[in-house]
Amino acid sequence: IWETPETVLTFNPAWTYKYLFILPPHPNAKPMCLICIECIAVFKDYNVRRNHIEKHQTFHTNFPKGSQERVAKVQSLIPERATAASLRVSWILAKKKRPFTDSETVKDCMLAVVDEVINDDKIKTSVASAIKNVPLSDTSNIRRVEILAADVYETLLGDLMKADTMSIAVDESTDKTDTAQLCIYVRFFDSKCFREELLCLLPLEGHTTGNIVFGKISIFFKDNGLDMMHVCMLVTDGAPSMTGKVNGLAARWSTVAPQLISLHCIVHQAVLCAKLSGALKTTMDNVMAFIRSTSSLQHRLFCMLLSEMSAEHHDLLLPNDVKWLSKGKALERFSSKKKAETHLSRILDDNFMADACFLSDIFKHLNDLNLALQGRDKTAIDLVEQMCTFPVKLDLFATDLSIGRMLHFPPPRKCISSPAQITDVMTDFIARLKMNFAGRLDGLVLPTEVAIFVRDPFTVAIEGDLSARLCTNGPAMFWTDVNVHQFPNIKKVAIVMLSMFGSTCESSFSHMNSIISNSRCSLTDRTLHQCLRIALTSYEPKVTALVQNKKCHFSH
Repeated sequence: IWETPETVLTFNPAWTYKYLFILPPHPNAKPMCLICIECIAVFKDYNVRRNHIEKHQTFHTNFPKGSQERVAKVQSLIPERATAASLRVSWILAKKKRPFTDSETVKDCMLAVVDEVINDDKIKTSVASAIKNVPLSDTSNIRRVEILAADVYETLLGDLMKADTMSIAVDESTDKTDTAQLCIYVRFFDSKCFREELLCLLPLEGHTTGNIVFGKISIFFKDNGLDMMHVCMLVTDGAPSMTGKVNGLAARWSTVAPQLISLHCIVHQAVLCAKLSGALKTTMDNVMAFIRSTSSLQHRLFCMLLSEMSAEHHDLLLPNDVKWLSKGKALERFSSKKKAETHLSRILDDNFMADACFLSDIFKHLNDLNLALQGRDKTAIDLVEQMCTFPVKLDLFATDLSIGRMLHFPPPRKCISSPAQITDVMTDFIARLKMNFAGRLDGLVLPTEVAIFVRDPFTVAIEGDLSARLCTNGPAMFWTDVNVHQFPNIKKVAIVMLSMFGSTCESSFSHMNSIISNSRCSLTDRTLHQCLRIALTSYEPKVTALVQNKKCHFSH
């Protein structure tokens, strides 16, 4: 509402039944259409009428003016705004992995904000009344999450059925309730962009053999109208149930889709390559034993020491057993505490510290490799690139050690005072690491030359504009924009390569553990699946369509 020298423009309540416009109960609100949820800027009958006639011509035919049907329809549309609001709140809370009961807290917060920031009592009462009418109970929130998850899943299935090819990543883990969960990701091209989505979360009861896993996946594909023949690559975590030559998941899937390329996740391979033995294993065991110390007094004294000397880390932060992927950070923190010489007798041993610092750096390089292949949009092309570059790095590290420069090992350079401390154990470890790395990657069946071409198609002939677009946008965006009619075969090959996963290491299990907190351990597998889908998806729900189709009208 505003005032001009001639007149005051206000909302006419008759517009609600005449043109299906309402004025939302908040300051500076504009007339909003109940059908399309669009607002107009001008409070004039002409503007409201024109919007209604241009966009909703059939409404007047289906619901004539003055009819009871029209009155009933308008009255049903008004509460739909509150339903849409509750859907959006449920979506945000699920994306943030919040408990269902937080929806009631959100309503209390909104009412508190309104009470503080709005001075006009009439407007305050109106806005507070509208907020109170929004259904935000915990039971309502559960149902809305179910509907929202089903909506984005329906969109995903629709896109998958149109896709010519897809890549599947399978990983198994155990949640906080000790239930084995099989997480299946899918990557595909939806004609506009490449998408990575959670396809499903399958709970596994009892044994988790390759035959059982394959049977569950087969049933899922059949029930949802998906074709297993369209899967071009299967990436697994390398467990025996996945890689068995006869009854492994990859072998069983190959009987259905002979063209399938199966890949043992390189992140797990790189970690396996770093197995220790001999003196270095002893060093690692001693470091891990120190970190896992069960003496609370020793731990408190150590933390006090670090705090008093203003150390970068005030704790080692790893009080329990450490997985391989975390040992690099553990060693890095341990090797940085050399100032604690009077309290930690083992650190006085120069040879021990030289080995610890060496391991710290090696695991840091392995962690960098792991991180380079983790997260969204990491494809088989990234895998090929790392396969080509990491062995070269290992050669460089070996040369660096052999001549005693230690340019690529900053922490060891601080601990090693003479070249004599660069032992054969270190050089042998680099050599064995390279050998193991090469041996484990030799079995990968990937078209390396094709992957290199997709990464940079202008290695032979460069065309200025296209080359600049490739450098700016990357391969995925570049091949998305390539004209399919001009380069049909090349684009098809590129789409297949860019649809391939390079790793199974996704964040789904960390999200899962965030959802199943100690206070939410009673969640059913179905509800966990729905919460996880919303937390991980890149799709947006069709809130307006859900409300208009009466799919989420609950009494509370």
